[in-house]
Parts: sequence; structure tokens; C-alpha cells
Amino acid sequence: MSRPPLTLDLLATPAAVSGVRRALCDYGVDLQLCASELVTNVIRHVGEGTPVTVRVSCGGGRTRLEVTDPDPRALPVLCGTATADDESGRGLALLDALTLRWGVGQRPGGKTVWCELAAWRSGGCDRLRPGQGGSHEVPVVHGEELRRGIRTNP
Repeated sequence: MSRPPLTLDLLATPAAVSGVRRALCDYGVDLQLCASELVTNVIRHVGEGTPVTVRVSCGGGRTRLEVTDPDPRALPVLCGTATADDESGRGLALLDALTLRWGVGQRPGGKTVWCELAAWRSGGCDRLRPGQGGSHEVPVVHGEELRRGIRTNP
């Protein structure tokens, strides 16, 4: 069963990250993790207290997550593998591993980092499982394009 779109407007703070996870609990742990990582990236790279909009929509066998902030310059970059001693650097690697594709849409006055999960991975929306049809076998990974310096729009 498809869900109506969900929009959360908040200030990017550590407390808001746990609130986002709670608000998305019906969508499954993969989507919660992706949302948590993207909001945490806003805190780390744009600044704590930054206004953020989190959107979740479902359709076509996919769950789409978008996190919009007002800084068009602080772009996510998928780095090499973090070592055991690194305290950070794994968030986008997790996002890249869990999603069908992800990317960044830039506009004057802001950007939207988005990702799409197969509905069966998100735990919400259509609840398709592998072999039931849908678009869970999409080979496109916009994260790879970002590694090469190509920015994409959703």
C-alpha cells in the first residue's frame, strides 16, 4: 500500500536526528539510517541549527528521501574507505550501499541531497520484495557520478 508524502521541517541538531529516526520508523531501518546520515551531514558541514526539510515519497516500487538545506556549496563527496581509526567518513558509503541511487540537486540558495531505496528495503510504501517486479534492480548509481565530479539533479 502506498503512503502519502511526508514532509518534516526542522532545525538540524543532534536531537532532531533522533526525532527524524522516530518519525520514519514505519519506513524501516535502511531509510532511517539514510535520513540520519544526511541530516547529520548538514550539522557537520553546514552547521548546527540549519533549517532542513526532510521529504519522503513513495511510488513505482521505490521510496525517495530528500534532505534540503540552504547551502548550495557544501556538497556531499563519497570518500575512500574509512579506516578503523577514523571517527567519521562512513555515512555516504552506507548511503551508497543501501540505496538504488543517490545524488544532489543544486539551486540558488540551497541544495537537495536525495536517495531512492527499493520499497522492500525501506520497509514502507509498496513493500515489494525481490522477484515481485518493481524497479529494485536499477543499475544506476548517481553516487558513482559524484565520485567522478558530475552533479546530477533529481
